[in-house]
Amino acid sequence: MFKRLSLLFVGLALTAACSARPAGDGTAAAYTEGQQYVATTTPQRLDPKDGKVEVVEVFSYGCIHCAHYEPYVEKLEKELPKGVVFRAVPAAFNDAWLPYAQAYYAAKKLGVPGSAHAALFKAIHEDHYPLRTIEELGDWYAQHYGVDAAKFVAAAKSDETKNRILADSKTIQGWGIDGTPTIVVNGKYRSGQIKDFDELNGVTMYLVDKELKGGK
Repeated sequence: MFKRLSLLFVGLALTAACSARPAGDGTAAAYTEGQQYVATTTPQRLDPKDGKVEVVEVFSYGCIHCAHYEPYVEKLEKELPKGVVFRAVPAAFNDAWLPYAQAYYAAKKLGVPGSAHAALFKAIHEDHYPLRTIEELGDWYAQHYGVDAAKFVAAAKSDETKNRILADSKTIQGWGIDGTPTIVVNGKYRSGQIKDFDELNGVTMYLVDKELKGGK
């Protein structure tokens, strides 16, 4: 558990300035900059060429809070309005989380179905599969999704994947993120003092609406 998560689910719940409202319920919740959301340290979109408003979830398969958030983020993704794109970025904050970031990109490279994303969270945090190394993860994907385990490991350890994770880490650091799950909107704002996952989705939708209106 990282610094932000400890604060997110314990002490900072006491300082939330407003009640959470479920995302997409049509109400205009008021959130405060410096509390429920903050400006990123270095404003930067993940994809500067895409003109759509960008919502990014910074996560790790090794994070149990990300596993608990997964149903909420699936709901959020479905409710995002037109003109908004959702992306996910795996954080590799330490050596234990590096294989999970490698696995995320290897799975995308080999065309593994998107359903594997939630399934891997379940395998790790509910079924308690021993999935800690890239080889163990490769075997899991081979067993459940029919990929070639050797090709999976090769893709995970490729220079392409390495460079992508290094670039992600630089971007995540520039956003001022030290914990997961964190949501970043248009590279300009990230979630802050959030008391629960409904509020996390609510502030995301608030920021999305703000950006669709030109940042006003």
